[in-house]
Amino acid sequence: MIEKHIVLEDVDPVVFYGVNNTNMQMIKALFPKLRIVARGNVIKVMGDEEELCAFEEAVLSLEKHCVKYNSLNEETLLDIIKGKKPRVENAGDVIVFSVTGKPIMPRSENQQKLVKEFEKNDMIFAIGPAGSGKTYTAIALAVRALKNKEIKKIILSRPAVEAGEKLGFLPGDMKEKIDPYLQPLYDALEDMIPAAKLKEYMELNVIQIAPLAFMRGRTLNDAVVILDEAQNTTPQQIKMFLTRMGMNTKMIVTGDMTQIDLPASQTSGLVQAIKILKNVKGISFIELNKKDIVRHKLVTQIVEAYEKFEKENHSSK
Repeated sequence: MIEKHIVLEDVDPVVFYGVNNTNMQMIKALFPKLRIVARGNVIKVMGDEEELCAFEEAVLSLEKHCVKYNSLNEETLLDIIKGKKPRVENAGDVIVFSVTGKPIMPRSENQQKLVKEFEKNDMIFAIGPAGSGKTYTAIALAVRALKNKEIKKIILSRPAVEAGEKLGFLPGDMKEKIDPYLQPLYDALEDMIPAAKLKEYMELNVIQIAPLAFMRGRTLNDAVVILDEAQNTTPQQIKMFLTRMGMNTKMIVTGDMTQIDLPASQTSGLVQAIKILKNVKGISFIELNKKDIVRHKLVTQIVEAYEKFEKENHSSK
């Protein structure tokens, strides 16, 4: 009789075990000769060596499926353990799967271009209006790279412009002060990584979300680093951020030129960076537009209405 402990390192045990432990009960039924006890992310198993080896191989295959698809149902579990190829939805150019198992993929031509350029270049500027999917697609690409073990961490940052990067007057500790500015980044991550796993990643600093001011003095290696709302950076801030780039690191800078919240006298760092870097090899620039907007159909109409108003207002001056 041999005893072995198998640790589920890359998957949320809740997803793996199933609702009310239904998956675990099925696994136990399929390996009746083994004594199996699951606690947290550790599965303790006792039995003959040959049975143990088959069990461990099955668990690793199931875990791999869970990591990729963020789901595991009884039908898929049965297929994998029996050595069959599981039936999964043919979802085309999937980047990652959501926590509900729904495929997340580029939904427009320019989002597709962003995915392709990410594979070819280490630095990408994705510029476009609200709802064009630039940040969401960028975060999906970062999550995929982490799941595939191509990188060791994801770093997400935004300038806290409304508070001028001086957050002292807001109530609470530092996390409570900066969280409102970073909430859109949390929202996207919560769509793609199960809650328990996301909490673990953040506690271990595998995923870091911080205001831009926190980037100073760091060298960022083995990471995907995303700077969101870059139109609200100063030239000094964006230069500081771009020069943090280390080995085996990819950077995605996103922004919307129509939503610059800086004082009128202040130049946007994003506007300046695009002019300075436009001919640098290895940097890709993608312009998304209202055709890429994937939010409610009213968002496109709102963007168009504002564009029309601004043109008319500008021409009347």
